[in-house]
Amino acid sequence: MKAAPLNAVLVGVQLPRVADVDFTGSLAELQRLVHTLGYVVVGSIRQRRSSTEGALVVGEGKLREIAQWTGGTGQVAPSVTRKKSKAAERFEAEEESAETEDEGYDDDGDDGDSTELADAPPAGVRADVVIFDCDLTPSQLRNLESATGATVLDRTGVIIEIFSRHARTKAARLQVEIARLNYLAPRIRETGGGGDRQGGGVGGKGAGESSQELDRRHIRDRIKELKTELESVQQESAVRRNRRGGENSVALVGYTNAGKSSLMRAMTGSEVLVADKLFATLDTTVRPMHPPSVPRVLLSDTVGFIKKLPHDLVASFRSTLEEALNADLLLFVVDAADPTFRQQLEVTREVLGEIGALEIPSRLVLNKRDRLAADEAAALRAEYPEAIQLSTRDPADLAALRETLLEFFEKDMQEARLRVPYDVQGAIGEIRRAMRVLEETYDEQGVTLRVRAREADLTRVRDRFKLN
Repeated sequence: MKAAPLNAVLVGVQLPRVADVDFTGSLAELQRLVHTLGYVVVGSIRQRRSSTEGALVVGEGKLREIAQWTGGTGQVAPSVTRKKSKAAERFEAEEESAETEDEGYDDDGDDGDSTELADAPPAGVRADVVIFDCDLTPSQLRNLESATGATVLDRTGVIIEIFSRHARTKAARLQVEIARLNYLAPRIRETGGGGDRQGGGVGGKGAGESSQELDRRHIRDRIKELKTELESVQQESAVRRNRRGGENSVALVGYTNAGKSSLMRAMTGSEVLVADKLFATLDTTVRPMHPPSVPRVLLSDTVGFIKKLPHDLVASFRSTLEEALNADLLLFVVDAADPTFRQQLEVTREVLGEIGALEIPSRLVLNKRDRLAADEAAALRAEYPEAIQLSTRDPADLAALRETLLEFFEKDMQEARLRVPYDVQGAIGEIRRAMRVLEETYDEQGVTLRVRAREADLTRVRDRFKLN
């Protein structure tokens, strides 16, 4: 019997320099992320705050409101008392002071911060998970879980969980696991009785090593193993890329769910996964254009980006993104019907900038044209006159994109004539594979072909088959 989906309540904290439209868009994006996890969003809570620092992230009054959704107390329970050294007590006191120094809560917990009140939870509705649209420190997570009595996740935790579920290839699984462990390591905390110090032993604790330290050491060792294994997989991928080194390549890049996989499927005829979910594609897929083109053009579908994409994930997926770094042309695919696509495009550029891919020639593709009104399409043409507007459902649009790609790769080609005697075997097949044949004429001795080709291909074919 399938378990009922978990209920989630979302919490957004709007900082002073964040515009209302950006804040609302980020919270809506978080809702889509949570939906991708299979949770049911039963409510959302918002508050304007000067910062997300402090022990509770939100005001004390707002924390009690969140607890109404979860059935929690709204109060942070005291930590388990353990005997600590004076140095440890002094360190924790300084840490606590740093967390709360600028918080300035009054009796209601707001002290000038603006609170947007949400409706009380409907009768009988209970949230199992509280999800914050920001990153939380380990101590904040501990305090919030204590006060709400529910599981608490931050935005990074949600994204990593989605990546974990969607990773299919070995490389993707290794990359996600490294990012997950890097995220988990600082969030390990001792539970009752687990902080004792014991002597060493084979495979056990080192002298004076706590259980918390032992767990972190195991995580560090595991990350090291995973990175070694990933390096081996990356070397195999590099070999495959080198084999394709002489071929024309186009990388589809853009925000998650912008329609890259749909475009890939339409242009190549391949069975690429297409789903209306964020991060449906994590693994790079490389396919030739279909029908086959001359010159041959390979398209690669890359992992999508998102605002506040965790740095560890960007680092882990660097090898996947290298398909974009090694491409001859980048197609920046955006959902033109999404009012926030400009910000999404900026996020894509920022991430690609981290790997040095912005020097590669590119074209902007305004996807999902069929969802635009005529005046909206006209406004976008005026704003982005060089962009390609298309719908993957329109064969004419796809044919136009195909010609645009071929023209891009033909611009550096030159026209030439190749004379192939009838007794030269294999030459015509190689010419048709590597070059665009414009004209063929036959006589008693052989075939003369007028072609457009790259200089390197002309030289290679002439030398190999001894052609004039």
